[in-house]
Amino acid sequence: MAIVKNFSKASTIEKSMKWWNPGKTRQWQLDGVDLVIGKREGYYFYDMNGKRLMDVHLNGGTYNLGHRNPEIIETLTEGLKEFDIGNHHFPSMVRAELSEKLAEATPEGLTYSILASGGGEAVDVALKCARYATKRKKIVSIRFGYHGHTGLAVAVGNERYSRRFLSEGDPELFVQVPFNDLEAAEKELSKGDAACIIVETVPATYGFLMPEPGYLEGLKKLCERYGSLYIADEVQTGLMRTGKMWGIEHFDVRPDILVTSKGLSGGIYPIAATIVSERAGQWMLEDGSAHISTFGGAELGCLVALKVLEITQREEVRRNVASISRYLRDGLESIRRQVPDFFIDIRQMGVVMGLVFGHPEGAKYVMRTLYENGVWAIYSMLDPRVLQFKPGLLCDKAYCDELLSRVETSVKQAIKLI
Repeated sequence: MAIVKNFSKASTIEKSMKWWNPGKTRQWQLDGVDLVIGKREGYYFYDMNGKRLMDVHLNGGTYNLGHRNPEIIETLTEGLKEFDIGNHHFPSMVRAELSEKLAEATPEGLTYSILASGGGEAVDVALKCARYATKRKKIVSIRFGYHGHTGLAVAVGNERYSRRFLSEGDPELFVQVPFNDLEAAEKELSKGDAACIIVETVPATYGFLMPEPGYLEGLKKLCERYGSLYIADEVQTGLMRTGKMWGIEHFDVRPDILVTSKGLSGGIYPIAATIVSERAGQWMLEDGSAHISTFGGAELGCLVALKVLEITQREEVRRNVASISRYLRDGLESIRRQVPDFFIDIRQMGVVMGLVFGHPEGAKYVMRTLYENGVWAIYSMLDPRVLQFKPGLLCDKAYCDELLSRVETSVKQAIKLI
C-alpha cells in the first residue's frame, strides 16, 4: 500500500511508457484517455486524480457483479484462512465442488470441467479436446472473431492478433468463415475434416453482431451431420449477461464444449473453465495428466467462482437483468431518435449491447466524450463504428438514469467533433 501511495499519475504513465507497454500507453494518450485507475467500488472507478467514472466496459464482463463486490471479498478473505492455490496434481474439495456446480449450471450433456487461469488457456483446452475427440486437426472459426491470445486461441482469432507473432496457423487447418453465413460454414464442415467450429455466441470484438434466426441452431445441426464438435465461447456472453445463464440458451443449442472466464473470477481472482461432454473429455480417463495447469483451478479461485455462480443464479439477479435491459433499451432508443443519422442502431441481448454509429470511427468519438463526462466504455477493436456498452448485472434504476443522461450529452457532443 505504501508503494501505491507514493505513485503519482504522471509517474505511473511515465513508468508504463518506459517499462510496461509503451505502445498501449501512448495510444490511450492519443485517444484522449489519460486514465490510470485508482479507487474502485461497485460500478464506478476513479482516476488517480480523483475523477469518478461509471464503468460500462467492465473489462469484458469481468466486473459483472461490480468492482470489489463485498460478498466476493468476504469469500476470498475467509478462504485465505485455510486455502492457497493448492496442488493441481491432486483432488481438491473446492475444485470438485465447483466442477459439480458448473455441470449443473451448463446445458445438458456437459460433464467435466477443466479449470484454467484465463480465457485464452480455456479456449486452447477446448480446441485440444475437440481434436482429441474427432481425431481431426482442422478448426473452423468466425472471421473477425476473438478468442484470446494464447497458442491455439490466437490462431483461430482475427489476424490482427496473430499475424504479428507469426501465429496465423496453417490456412488448411485454421479456416475462417463469415458470421451468420450457414452456406460458408457448410462448405467447410461438409469436407468431413473439421474437428470443430468455435463461435462466440455474440462476437464482442467484432461489434456485437447478433445471430440471425436459425443461424446458431443451423451450425449445431451441421456439426452433427458432419461429425464436428460445437464450441460455445461464452467468455463475454455467459453468466447471465444475456438474461440467461449462457447466451447459447436463447437458441436451444447444446454445445459439445462451453468456455467461461472473465466474470467467473468476480473481478477478484483469475479463473476460467472449459466444460466438456464425456466424449470430449474421455482423454482424462486415458491419461489425466495429458493436460496440466499449475494455476488452473487455484483453490482460492474456485471459492470465488462458487460464490459468483451462487450470486449470479439468484432469481432477483435474473429479474434485475431483464428489467434494466428493457429500461436501458427504452432510454437509448429515445436518444437515438434525436440523432438518427449518427446513432443508427442498437445491438442488444440482455445487458450485452453494441451502440452503432454512422461515422466509420464514430464510437471512438463517443468513447472520448463519454470519458470526459464520467463514463467508461470502449469501441470495438475490429469495428470502431460500434461502442461496447455493457452495464453490470446489479445496476439499479438510479444508476441507469444517471448513465442515460451522460450518454445523451456525450453523443451530442461527439457529433460536433466530427
